[in-house]
Amino acid sequence: QVQLVESGGGLVQPGGSLRLSCAASGSIFSVYPAGWYRQAPGKQREMVATISSGGTLKYADYVKGRFTISRDNAKNTVHLQMNSVKPEDTAVYSCNAVIGTRLYWGQGTQVTVSS
Repeated sequence: QVQLVESGGGLVQPGGSLRLSCAASGSIFSVYPAGWYRQAPGKQREMVATISSGGTLKYADYVKGRFTISRDNAKNTVHLQMNSVKPEDTAVYSCNAVIGTRLYWGQGTQVTVSS
């Protein structure tokens, strides 16, 4: 059984920074592909950033140059560094990962960008 737990969400002012973490626990035996997604109220969930098992990074256009996805393989943790945040970045951020043959999702963490 694998669990993903996000942390690091909260209230941040426009232009500020926040670092989200997604820690995986359970039966993990290799580096896995993972991603961050977000869902704002009344909107569909959208991809923010992904990292492949080989380290290839992909970003949504609206976060390029502001957000950075990274991983700590030793800790089975994927991070999302959010810089220069905007009010439109307000959403519930969730991580997912493909471990073995299954897709897992975390429970999500709220990010609110407001002055």
